[in-house]
Amino acid sequence: MTTPEEYARPVAGEPGQRRFGDRYVIAADRVFDGTRVLEGHAVAVSDDRIAAVAPAERLSGPGPRIRFAGTLLPGFIDLHAHLRLGQVPPEVVLRHGLTTIRETGGPLAPPSGGDGRLRVLAAGPILTAPGGYPVPVFGPGAGLEVPDVPAARTAVGQLAAGGAAFIKIALEPGGSPGAPWAGGPAYPPPWPIMSLEVARAIVEEAHTHGLIVSVHLSGPEGAALALDAGVDEWAHVPCDPISRDLVARASAAGVRVVSTLDTLSHCTGVAGNARQLAEAGVQLLYGTDLAHPDVPWGIDAQELQLMVHTAHGMRTQLDVLSAATARAGEHLGLAPLGQLIEGAPADLIGVRGNPLEQFKPLEYPDLVVSGGVTIVGPAGH
Repeated sequence: MTTPEEYARPVAGEPGQRRFGDRYVIAADRVFDGTRVLEGHAVAVSDDRIAAVAPAERLSGPGPRIRFAGTLLPGFIDLHAHLRLGQVPPEVVLRHGLTTIRETGGPLAPPSGGDGRLRVLAAGPILTAPGGYPVPVFGPGAGLEVPDVPAARTAVGQLAAGGAAFIKIALEPGGSPGAPWAGGPAYPPPWPIMSLEVARAIVEEAHTHGLIVSVHLSGPEGAALALDAGVDEWAHVPCDPISRDLVARASAAGVRVVSTLDTLSHCTGVAGNARQLAEAGVQLLYGTDLAHPDVPWGIDAQELQLMVHTAHGMRTQLDVLSAATARAGEHLGLAPLGQLIEGAPADLIGVRGNPLEQFKPLEYPDLVVSGGVTIVGPAGH
């Protein structure tokens, strides 16, 4: 395990230094490239990109050669995080294996990082009905309230101009047993939710700007409205049970669903919903609602474990790792981010042993590289 003195920490907010120079090769027992496992391979890094991935004996210089006893993987991508709202230090998250996160609600900022800093893609504030979630839980200013179609279109345009990577809306009436956002609201549910016309206007305007729309929802009311409006992504597996008809509609529409199974584990319907979604072929992607107090500040092994088990064998360990790497990068429209292939960003992590046999070591990586910059380095190098 890497000790604190072995970390190569960049100055907060500034790119780090290239510990092994601009070009180097890391040889490992195995490489997971985002879709498959390659035994006895090495990864060549040139500046901020992957230059090559090939059998270790065929790959040499220029630059130093680092031997890593374990598995190399792409840096993980968490598609549901709230670092700024939760005041979680991005450098801590980076050291624990996440090299890219999406801020799904919070202050708006243009894309940043990937150069020795955590890559952050933000939605900005959640669009909601007047008095709708997240306002009842977190107070005025927590969301951006859009009362009608013109206001909705204007809000999307302003967020797009400010650098939003996607748009987040809330279709959340509240009252879901076990939901982590249900505790101690200033106003009891039911909470207002936007009309179909407003939701459709948001989706249309977002698509005009080349942005997808993600929805916070917890049950059948929000799911039906999101499907009617053409929303691209569900930010959670729904907390309350939803019908097979809604699941079938989601599958037919090509909706993608971010998992967040760990923090929703007390919800009455989440396991059954995840199973139905998997059976219907809906693509589950990795996300944890990072910054919730029950979620690790980095890779969440329990999330990965639940993604395998709640689908009753329909999700393999390999598929789940891909959901947090290659498939997540493709979902962001940033492929080959999330892969270890020639030309991909040099974001990678290394863990001792084989993460296909045990996910837990992923929470404590022995190697973390962001944009070619070594954040956590193996002992002895």
